[in-house]
Amino acid sequence: MRRNHEEHAAVQPETISFSREGIRAGFLQCMPVAAGVGGYGVVFGVLAGQAGLSVGEAALMSGTVLAGAAQLIVMELWREPVPIAAVIATTLVVNLRYLLMGAALRPWFEQLSPRQTYASLFFTADENWALTIGELRSGSRRGAFLLGSGLAIWTFWVLATVVGVTVGDVIEEPAQVGLDFVLTAVFLTLAVDLWDEDSRLRTWVSAAVVAVLAAGYLPGYWYLVCGGVAGSLVEVWQYDG
Repeated sequence: MRRNHEEHAAVQPETISFSREGIRAGFLQCMPVAAGVGGYGVVFGVLAGQAGLSVGEAALMSGTVLAGAAQLIVMELWREPVPIAAVIATTLVVNLRYLLMGAALRPWFEQLSPRQTYASLFFTADENWALTIGELRSGSRRGAFLLGSGLAIWTFWVLATVVGVTVGDVIEEPAQVGLDFVLTAVFLTLAVDLWDEDSRLRTWVSAAVVAVLAAGYLPGYWYLVCGGVAGSLVEVWQYDG
């Protein structure tokens, strides 16, 4: 148990800075990933256009929500009149994973001011969160990295949404050109980068198995939450043991 606590402490830097240099580093490092996310943004734009949203409305949603999976699901539910209760409930379920993601950042972000923390969290997506975790675990003290990388994601996501709505008549079915798989491919690449000698195979396998089982028995996107909670519980158990 002592060794586990020592390993946990080793990945936490003593002090965290929040600077323009950190924002710049995060933005530049996330550019290739953000470009991949942009491909998924085109998919959302196409679906938004098909659902009847204008370019401005779709761009506004992407700029203020910044949650790809939730936005795509909302487009599946979108009709007149808009089922507000169903949209809110579904979005809540899909985005519950951000509770776990935010908790993972707390050892570093508790050193930042509320203004710095919440500004960064607004621009958090799966991809730049994974990049930031890797950055901080490596010993970096750049607390503004999440904000910078998030701004890159946000920029490409909004621009890609505009492109998707504009060319929606040309790309009627995004799956036919592989755009629906872009986000999965990007996140798998990031997951491989996070896999190091300290990673615990049991945690990853537990999360995957529970997610697959939940997908077969539970409706909607509860499998995302179940997999994340299972992996977290196994990691806590190993840490305390």
